[in-house]
Amino acid sequence: MATHLSATETRPRHKRVLPGLSLSLGTSLLFISLILLLPMSGLVMQSVDMGWDRYWQVISDERVVASYKVTLWAALLASIFNGFFGLLLAWVLVRYDFPGRRILDALVDLPFALPTAVAGITLATLYAQNGWYGEILESLGLKVAYTPWGIVLAMAFTSIPFVVRTVQPVLEELSPEEEELSPEEEEAGMTLGASDWSVFRRVIFPALWPALMTGIALSFTRSLGEFGAVIFIAGNMPYVSEITSLMIFVSLQEFDFPAASAIASVVLMASLILLFAINIWQARYLRRLHGRS
Repeated sequence: MATHLSATETRPRHKRVLPGLSLSLGTSLLFISLILLLPMSGLVMQSVDMGWDRYWQVISDERVVASYKVTLWAALLASIFNGFFGLLLAWVLVRYDFPGRRILDALVDLPFALPTAVAGITLATLYAQNGWYGEILESLGLKVAYTPWGIVLAMAFTSIPFVVRTVQPVLEELSPEEEELSPEEEEAGMTLGASDWSVFRRVIFPALWPALMTGIALSFTRSLGEFGAVIFIAGNMPYVSEITSLMIFVSLQEFDFPAASAIASVVLMASLILLFAINIWQARYLRRLHGRS
């Protein structure tokens, strides 16, 4: 005679490391409200108090619109750059063992620890006309410092850790426990005669794709709001190398706080929309991928 276990008997028991749901949830919501929601609400409310006509006049100003364009294309180029080299760097750190690997792994987080103003001054010094790198590039007819390319360089420097640290854990899960062995999927592909590029493109890359896209999106979002590292190397020429963050700073210097809030709200909405979109896409992609398996 078969025995039937009750739902409570078959349900796995989880250890409660933290306090109960009410206390943990309440503390989390309090933190989110004070640190995230309250500042954003103040920003939105200050923009709403302007009135729609004044709000539209500020965000559609010709100089401000030019800063949108500069910021968007610079952030896009920096994110594409980070997507390629961030994936390459994560691959090297996970798949290869070489002297200095731990040091290189630690250096990836340097843009997080380094103040952005210090990064901007350092990049401007190195890539200036008489700098170590700038002098070499100048001889080749290339100028980076105090040009729009300096914006791309500063954005790429400050946001590349997002790609590396997003892709790296996924690569570690796909990597073998022992260096002499290959994962089952890779070994099967090589056994069937597939080239290394085919194995990477058909086996490894589909598993990395969601993490890579998330890292690129985070890099792009981070670049949209970059300020300290950019202003020291951009040149800040109106309609040429002015970014949106600089327009916010200029409004603050003129004590036009509503205008600064209005411009900042545009960056905030763009960042939130992008983050929500990439999260929805990632969830649907993973759901479809698991449905095929």
